[in-house]
Amino acid sequence: MKQNAYDEQPFFEQYQQMNRSINGLAGAGEWPALKKMLPSFEGKTVLDLGCGFGWHCRYALENGAEAVTGVDLSENMLRKAKAINDLPGITYIRSAVEDITFPEQAFDCVISSLTFHYVPNMDLLCANISRWLRPGGSFVFSVEHPVFTAMAEQDWAYDDTGAKAHWPVDHYFEEGKRETHFLQHNVVKYHRTLSTYFAALLAHGFAIKGVIEPQPSEEMLAQVADMADECRRPMMLIISAEKTARPLP
Repeated sequence: MKQNAYDEQPFFEQYQQMNRSINGLAGAGEWPALKKMLPSFEGKTVLDLGCGFGWHCRYALENGAEAVTGVDLSENMLRKAKAINDLPGITYIRSAVEDITFPEQAFDCVISSLTFHYVPNMDLLCANISRWLRPGGSFVFSVEHPVFTAMAEQDWAYDDTGAKAHWPVDHYFEEGKRETHFLQHNVVKYHRTLSTYFAALLAHGFAIKGVIEPQPSEEMLAQVADMADECRRPMMLIISAEKTARPLP
């Protein structure tokens, strides 16, 4: 079984209290930027890798998708998704995203939100997704930014008064496992550089269509305490790509 902290009940209970868990897409700080990157879903078949509570599956279906498949390893996540976002046209599958298989050219669009930094092999993911997408298909995903994942501590450096002094970045080019702390639990993530993300996409026949390092909206800055700190360094990276006719040699 792959890493599955979300099926550890204490961890999952804390995750359910997060703003994005309670308020869905409206509670996700990166959603306004991600929404702008998404293609038209009208008449499309859509795959959501690491679908969580199914909010993006619902959005795709309500915006014209013909069929949506959501994949997640966590039984807790899928149980919640089926309770609050189980609409006709959405199919949920329990699997690790690196283990799932689909027929070639089965989808028009693949999306993923904050999942791939839990997966060790980005090259394998891009190879699979390229096979599953029809030519001209869209691939849009968000991950924790390499500036955020470079150090396992994933925390600010503090001055003598306890104030946040700066965000430290070190060992940036040393890719691989980071044993970090999230929601008071130990979690394994995988750090990779910007170059690695782009190289994996290009090697498997994707053209880069857009890149965003999202900042909080004015509304969220006004409503959420300490949100201004999120403007001091990038926490997330969003990439939009399109499958071309063939991968690079």
